[in-house]
Amino acid sequence: MEEAIRFTLNGRSVTVDNGDRTLLWVLRVDFGLSSVKYGCGEGLCGACTVLVDGVAERSCRLVVNNVKEKNVTTIEGLASEDLHPLQKAFIEHDALQCGFCTPGMILQAVSLLKNNPHPSRAEIISGMDDHLCRCGSYGRIIDAIAATANQMSGGGKR
Repeated sequence: MEEAIRFTLNGRSVTVDNGDRTLLWVLRVDFGLSSVKYGCGEGLCGACTVLVDGVAERSCRLVVNNVKEKNVTTIEGLASEDLHPLQKAFIEHDALQCGFCTPGMILQAVSLLKNNPHPSRAEIISGMDDHLCRCGSYGRIIDAIAATANQMSGGGKR
């Protein structure tokens, strides 16, 4: 008999019976979280990015056993009442078009800014370079992240 895997998902404790499945499909199928996208299935595009204990991880390459007793955050759990500053910046900078990559991009940017609250433009580009955007909105995405870093560090409003 397999051991049930317990972890925290968007602030609430959850249990999964089969820890050998990928986190991507557990989040989408078992918990109905459609923001976690299946893009390439190989961890190369970033569409399936979630935060695991605050670190950006590709959920298509991560089995549930690897998140046992950890905190998993999807875009649905990023902000409580209001939008997260990065979500607001993506809207204000028109950084989303089709929206397919947006949840993963935002979660990657959250992890980036957590580790480097004052990144240069080059550091933002480097930190986001393994995320693919079908629409080619890279410039606006970088602008949104830079504006958020500036705002969150007290540099004023965007």
